[in-house]
Amino acid sequence: MDAVHRLITRLLDLVFGPLERAGTEWVILVSGAVFGVLALWIFKYISPQDAIRRTKDRIKGNLIEIRLYQDNLRLVTAAIGKVLWANLRYLGLNLGPFVPLAIPFALLAGQLVVRYAYDPIPIQAQESSPLAGDGVTLKLTAQPDAPWSAPLEFSPPGELLPTSPLLRIPEQGVAYQAFRPTGQGLHEVQIRWGGQSTLKPIWAGPPEVLGVPRVPLQPLRLRGWERILWPAEPGMDLAGVARIEFAYPERDQGWLPGSGPLAVLLWFVVASFVAGFAAIKPLRVQI
Repeated sequence: MDAVHRLITRLLDLVFGPLERAGTEWVILVSGAVFGVLALWIFKYISPQDAIRRTKDRIKGNLIEIRLYQDNLRLVTAAIGKVLWANLRYLGLNLGPFVPLAIPFALLAGQLVVRYAYDPIPIQAQESSPLAGDGVTLKLTAQPDAPWSAPLEFSPPGELLPTSPLLRIPEQGVAYQAFRPTGQGLHEVQIRWGGQSTLKPIWAGPPEVLGVPRVPLQPLRLRGWERILWPAEPGMDLAGVARIEFAYPERDQGWLPGSGPLAVLLWFVVASFVAGFAAIKPLRVQI
């Protein structure tokens, strides 16, 4: 999975870079529109188009039958049953081919979220006194077999100042520590536990530090099937740990309403549906 994510990331760096100069809003809308048309074109060849056409005609015929024999309760009842059954068949014919399309959708949607849904952590002046709650709280969620008897340590670089002690709660399977960034750029927190270690990258500073094409920002590292949705970092490799996470600020989407992952996914889906519906007749797709 990590190799697939790296390949897609490199390809999209080349494609998205020029569009980002016009505004990242255009990247979301254009990629959504292109995906909608391509998905529709693929759907045409992996779906039973003739069966869909016949089922739609059957539904229309049954509706006409209801209209013509509306005074005959027996015939109307039978026609309604036929309509309901034909609708179930119609849904099955359409939903089946969409299952394989869900994988490229998830891969592309994940790329858009890590690229455009978040901004780096704001930095704070090093001279000010650190207070509990300042900066960012790093949270570790353990697996059931976590080695709580072993020492656990969060080791930040010099430009991430701890603003709280490491808090371990074995009963809840979590550990927390808060940090405050005082310098911009990439900072990597090393997590050591049970004789092993891993890194959690954290970006801090103004959004401009990410450059063009925009550096992906991923608030968590995790293991399992959810990795398909988070392409910017490798899967979790520290034994006993399910996920390591913190919260990036949600990014405003410019002239598109909304912010954060919800806005990115919403406008991507809207652009996909609009472009897809517009292409139904030119592509001669039954749907």
